[in-house]
Amino acid sequence: MRWILCAIGATVLFAAFLFIPFFLKDPPRGGVVGPKLADLKYEEISFQNGDLTLSALLFLPEGGGPFPGAALIHGSGPSRRDNAWYLTFAQHLQENGIAVLLPDKRGSESSGGDWRGASFEVLATDTVAAYIRLAETPEVDAGRVGLIGLSQGGLIAPVAAADIDPAFVVSIAGAGVTTEEQLWFEEVNNIVEMGTFRFVARLIARITVPRIQASSIWRPTAGFDPMPYWAGIEAPVFAAFGGGDTNVPVEESVWRFRGLPGSVRIEVYPDGGHGITDRATGRVQQPFLDDLAAFVRNTTAQP
Repeated sequence: MRWILCAIGATVLFAAFLFIPFFLKDPPRGGVVGPKLADLKYEEISFQNGDLTLSALLFLPEGGGPFPGAALIHGSGPSRRDNAWYLTFAQHLQENGIAVLLPDKRGSESSGGDWRGASFEVLATDTVAAYIRLAETPEVDAGRVGLIGLSQGGLIAPVAAADIDPAFVVSIAGAGVTTEEQLWFEEVNNIVEMGTFRFVARLIARITVPRIQASSIWRPTAGFDPMPYWAGIEAPVFAAFGGGDTNVPVEESVWRFRGLPGSVRIEVYPDGGHGITDRATGRVQQPFLDDLAAFVRNTTAQP
């Protein structure tokens, strides 16, 4: 009888031990705080990618131009026009004299098609079409248009760049590792954030990751490595990361970006997380926004 009680006691203590991280974990970050679409100046436009009609918001600076321009590339999942993270970049660049095209991702808002099951190569064709549409805007200087990929958009950006001649390419919180490596890193951290030890999370991830990889959404992106595409880009590159990002392995990504040829700027913003935000305010860190605008202005400066 005594050994049964001891076994029960040991089980209870071990279970309590496993729950320690739940009580010690940091409070989660809230959503990004940023501008509201109703407060911004823009116009709605549409453009074609073959037979597919895509819609977008065009943010033009004050004045007559011609302006440098940036086509933004959405991250994973559907897109929403009221996303404060994307609107933060659109507003800041617009206020700094840079035209911005923010498309509705295929299958989202007013765009046709379906992003589900689309490969990065297919999504890159939407980006190329957006780039061409922005370059054809009368107020925009076609020779000073570049790409800015956000999160998963940072994987699509170098694919699109291979088919055009952008003035610059920016990756914001985009992984520099393969999709398998990024998925494993993110899933382990997702489980840890639920309140368990990392060694336990790794055991659980051995079950959950294969299930994710079996989904129809995942399969078109399986085995993708962005670095061969990045290696072929001749335009100036800016790769920005937030310290403490639990979605993207920052240290490994930085190491791989450092191995690229050409002009590559890499910055890691302290405690920025995946959104490169300020933990106290929830807003995108101002030093990063200033660096981004300065990078675009400097790489598109007229002689």
